This record gives sequence, C-alpha cells and structure tokens, in this order.
Amino acid sequence: MAPGIETIEFVARSPHRVGVLESLHDGPTDRGSLREATGASSPTVGRILGDFLDRRWVERDGAVYALTPLGEFVADRFLALRDAMETEAKLRDVWRWLPLDMPGFSVDLFTDAVVSYPGPAYPYEPVERLSHLIESTSTMRGFDRIVYKSSNLETACGAVLDGMTFEYVFTPESLRGTFAWDPERIREVTACDHASVFVHDHLPGSDRCGLGIVDDRAGICCHDPETGALVAVVDTDAPEARDWAVSTFEEVKAEATPVDPSIVDTFRTP
Repeated sequence: MAPGIETIEFVARSPHRVGVLESLHDGPTDRGSLREATGASSPTVGRILGDFLDRRWVERDGAVYALTPLGEFVADRFLALRDAMETEAKLRDVWRWLPLDMPGFSVDLFTDAVVSYPGPAYPYEPVERLSHLIESTSTMRGFDRIVYKSSNLETACGAVLDGMTFEYVFTPESLRGTFAWDPERIREVTACDHASVFVHDHLPGSDRCGLGIVDDRAGICCHDPETGALVAVVDTDAPEARDWAVSTFEEVKAEATPVDPSIVDTFRTP
C-alpha cells in the first residue's frame, strides 16, 4: 500500500483520531478539551497524541497541544477530502440530473445543500420541499421547461396573489402546460404587477433540471427527462451558489421574451 493511502487509513479508521485532528485544526487545546470534543477516554486521547507526536503532527507546550506546520498540512488535506466525500455521498443519487453543463456551475457551490429525494416509502419529499420553499419566500425567480405538479403550481399561484414577487422564464411548451392546468388562475397571476413571465426557446439544462432562487436560497429542481417528473430538489443558502444562480437567471432572462398578460391566452394548448 502506498504511504499516502496508509496515512489516510491511519487517520480514517479511528473516529477519535479524526476528532482529535479536527479539534486541533481549530486551534491549540489541552487533553481535557479534546476528551470533551471527541468523547474519547483519557487513555485513548493520550495514545492518539502520542502517535501524532511521533509523526511530528503536533507539538506540546506544557498542557497545551498544537498542530505543527506538517500537522496543519495533513489536517487541511484530510478534512478537505472527508468533506468532499461527504458531498459526493449526498449528491450521488441526484448527480445525473445536476446542471453540469450550465456555465459557472460547480459541485462546490452545493456542498451544504439540502437534498430532497424520494425514499422507498415516501415519494413526495421533493414536491413538499419545493412547496415549503415557495411558501416561505417573498420573491421567486427561475426558469424551467417542466410543468410542476398541480400542488406546487397552486402554492406558487397562491403566493403570487398574496404578494410574492415572481419572475419566471418558461419554454413555450411549459407555459402552455401551465396555462392548461388552470387558465383562469394563470390569467389572474400574470395580471399582477409583481409577476413577470418570459419565454425562452432553449433553456440551459432543460432536459433534466430547472433553476430557482427564493430569497436567500438557490435551488435546482431535478426532473426525469423521459417523464418530466420532479425527482429531487437540491437547495442551499450558500452565498456563492445564490450569486451563481442569480447571474445565470439574469443571463437567461436577458435572452428571453417578456409575455404580455393580455396575450397569455395565445399559449392555450391547441
């Protein structure tokens, strides 16, 4: 086994070693604090510190232990790898629906995301998560080619009629589908001064996902490209993700055509 892999295994096979390394990464501390932070016994903490001293990862000043520059190097790389693998595990089931070809998209933007994905006994989690996000926001922007389930459409329409600011870009097909769901309701919504609807023929990522921004959160609505079903919602309050989403939305909106409420009937399904 390569030395690097052996070192990773040495740390990873003991949750207490990981805990001590992470605690020391936060700053110098003593054994008592390490026991409290990791839940390890005093002999266990002592053995770990002894191993780290042997590897030149820590140094001792009286009762206080601190990472050496070499220890900082190890902690930075190991903890970054752990966090990356935690993100991979979180996004593994929804990876194929993410907007990998959207300019500026990076998985790093969604490391702290909430992933709502149907479980075997409860398939409605993404639909309910989307409804929750709509209900709890004062503004909603985004684009999508998929017609949401009627429960999400009803939630969005009700929020707009209650004063939520709404800017959304549809494909012609999705706008026709939305109109067909409830023509009178859609006429009422699009007539609101704080609702703006746009049409775009070629939305980015439209074969599998849409993009939404609600107040301080950015979200990706993932769809089955064959059925159009909402299969997952991935959302985060990371400022970098929201900045990316806003920038992407503004670029798409600039290329789209505003839809005058007076002609919304032209999108009636033939």
